[in-house]
Amino acid sequence: MDGVAIIDRRLRASAEILAMVPPERIKGGRFDGAALPALLITSISVIDRHTLAQEAVVRSVERVAVTIRAASYRDQRALIDIVKRVCPIDYLDVLEDAQRISIHTAGRGPELNGPADSFERKQDFRVTYDAPA
Repeated sequence: MDGVAIIDRRLRASAEILAMVPPERIKGGRFDGAALPALLITSISVIDRHTLAQEAVVRSVERVAVTIRAASYRDQRALIDIVKRVCPIDYLDVLEDAQRISIHTAGRGPELNGPADSFERKQDFRVTYDAPA
């Protein structure tokens, strides 16, 4: 489990998100011509802090971006507001093999003109979690 998977789970657990974006349009990697609206989750950077050997966990701080691509400016703004609201958590005990998870907003990118006259913007998150070493 990594930061991308954790954010993916948060988005797919949101009825608000799924009301606007079908699950097959929420993905990691790249868009590959996905119909609109679509959400792309990507890892920007990861810092691993290794702990003592007897603990057998690595504390990771990962910066994760959610790129929103929509057919209208109104939909892009609505989606970024929902993403910003549903992803952050102060503390989640366990999600699969990740423990002590927290997610905080970490900035928002510029509004861009995406391909095929789409509207695009990124919301960044700081995802902190412990995983097996």
